Amino acid sequence: MVTNYVLEDKELGVLKVRVYARARRLTFTTKEDGIHVTVPPGTSVREVENAVNQLRLRLRQARQKRQQRRSLIDLDFRIDADYFKLRLVSGQREKFLSRSELGEMQIVCPPDADFSNADLQAWLHKVIEEALRRNAKIILPPRLYQLAMQHGLSYKSCKINSSSGRWGSCSARGSINLSYYLMLLPRHLIDYVLLHELAHTREMNHGERFWALLNKMTDGKALQLREELKRYRTEF
Repeated sequence: MVTNYVLEDKELGVLKVRVYARARRLTFTTKEDGIHVTVPPGTSVREVENAVNQLRLRLRQARQKRQQRRSLIDLDFRIDADYFKLRLVSGQREKFLSRSELGEMQIVCPPDADFSNADLQAWLHKVIEEALRRNAKIILPPRLYQLAMQHGLSYKSCKINSSSGRWGSCSARGSINLSYYLMLLPRHLIDYVLLHELAHTREMNHGERFWALLNKMTDGKALQLREELKRYRTEF
């Protein structure tokens, strides 16, 4: 049984279609790597194409809006977070060269690099995102485990994903997902997100008991940290 496939649209680009057993309707989400479409079982390719055509204007606007939000990556671009630092420098070679180690990355650029080129911008974003993913896999799971032990909480698993819609999530079974964009946050806000998801292993909603637990684990600063987190976004 086919559970996912890819469609190509001349205007919108890649559409990644996923068949999900619990889906009741078609849903569209614009992400860095294309438009993700979730469909109920039995949905035909023709039905997906018809839905795309009906929503084409809205999908095009969402795609353009997302592209406009992305930062221009050039020699002035910097990431200076606690766990990840990046800079671009001009070199003498005709090709790009990346140098990375835990927590740091440097991209050496050709002297004639055209940073206005859309394909180059897409490539640079992809390279940096992969570096964020590698670093997140090394740094975040051990920190989550440490905080869980510290506060007497347990979880089933921890996975790193590319979510640009939320910093993290926790399933009813205690499986925690963390976005690699967490690497862009200050250390104390990373801990806040991890504690937030750990609190969900005991309280799955955002009721009074959830906030009381999270407040206890953050020395009474849960709401303050939540407001501070709103100043950041899961993109760069």
